Amino acid sequence: MTDTPATITFDDFLQVDIRVGRITRAEPFPEARKPAFRLWIDFGAEIGEKKSSAQITEHYTPEALVGQQVMAVVNFPPRQIGPMRSEVLVLGVSDAEGRVVLIAPDRDVPEGQRMH
Repeated sequence: MTDTPATITFDDFLQVDIRVGRITRAEPFPEARKPAFRLWIDFGAEIGEKKSSAQITEHYTPEALVGQQVMAVVNFPPRQIGPMRSEVLVLGVSDAEGRVVLIAPDRDVPEGQRMH
């Protein structure tokens, strides 16, 4: 049984800035405590390129990630993960085995578009 999440207002939801970006570079991140990749994600002219660490090594390879669009929270404060400063939180959901699957638009959209 899971805890029921707290109810929030629509204005609370609007404070979370979730945008689409395109992965421009991906590489292994051996310094991370859990297996992860370093990602460079282009969010378009308004936001620019941001870095992130993502624990997505079970379903993806760095080569396959380059060019993919992903959804990410872009207005959390940066977080230091080992020697890297992660600037955005890439979004995903767990499959039946607990492995992360990325959330992405099902059609190509311009980088930087906000989720609504």
